[in-house]
Amino acid sequence: MPLTRTDDIVGPASRAGVGVGAFNVVQLEHAEAIVSGAEAAGLPVILQISENTARYHGSLAPIGLAALAVARAAPTPVAVHLDHAESADLVHEAVRLGFTSVMFDASRLPYDKNLAATREITDHCHAHGVWVEAELGEVGGKDGAHAPGARTDPDEARDFVAATGVDALAVAVGSSHAMTTRDAVLDFALITALRASVRVPLVLHGSSGVADAGLARAVGAGMTKVNVSTRLNKEFTRAARAHLDAHPETVDPRKYLGPARDAVADQVAHLLAVLHAGRG
Repeated sequence: MPLTRTDDIVGPASRAGVGVGAFNVVQLEHAEAIVSGAEAAGLPVILQISENTARYHGSLAPIGLAALAVARAAPTPVAVHLDHAESADLVHEAVRLGFTSVMFDASRLPYDKNLAATREITDHCHAHGVWVEAELGEVGGKDGAHAPGARTDPDEARDFVAATGVDALAVAVGSSHAMTTRDAVLDFALITALRASVRVPLVLHGSSGVADAGLARAVGAGMTKVNVSTRLNKEFTRAARAHLDAHPETVDPRKYLGPARDAVADQVAHLLAVLHAGRG
């Protein structure tokens, strides 16, 4: 089916009180696995490419165009999103390539500078029909640069959204990026307060560190878009390692990347079902 606008996935989910899975693509197998998992679940999905992944591939275009091709060939609605872009130039490139949304991350900046930079990006993206996510209140776990105890203030969040015109807001509520354990403790009361203060969908980053019950409860409290990366990478690596341990003579990468891709697809289908359970 045609590439799906991010707002056509996130907007209806927010209104229905269910969650949407947004999964990070590191290589082609990730994109294929995420779409396969979404097809199995019968649910829409968002493919995300981070600035770090674009840097790994040398530029955004190779992995971005591959993800767009996978999305366009998918039998289920799929959007393609630029995740955690700190570079305005990278945002502009994503818009040119045809991404359906971007997450501009100016959260390292003081509030006033974050607001101004985000407003400029939002104006540019909206002029090209591209949905914009921003972040307020740094989410922990990124190379030690963010304070893990950070929390987003609901009043500040309301004012920030009104001033910037963004379409969704990533908030700091206790999760942390790149966690390999699933014991993060979310502030559900804060999520509820943010939902009451902010008129746009809320986004949970660092979701790999949250147990399934916590993810479902976060959606119940008001989260809509839920980002997952490390949890998929753990499954990918586990399956590849298991195949290589069992078949040490293997030299064809397809022999171990295939099982890794299947493991990620299973995890995506499972997580989409957890998130779609909604607010009851």
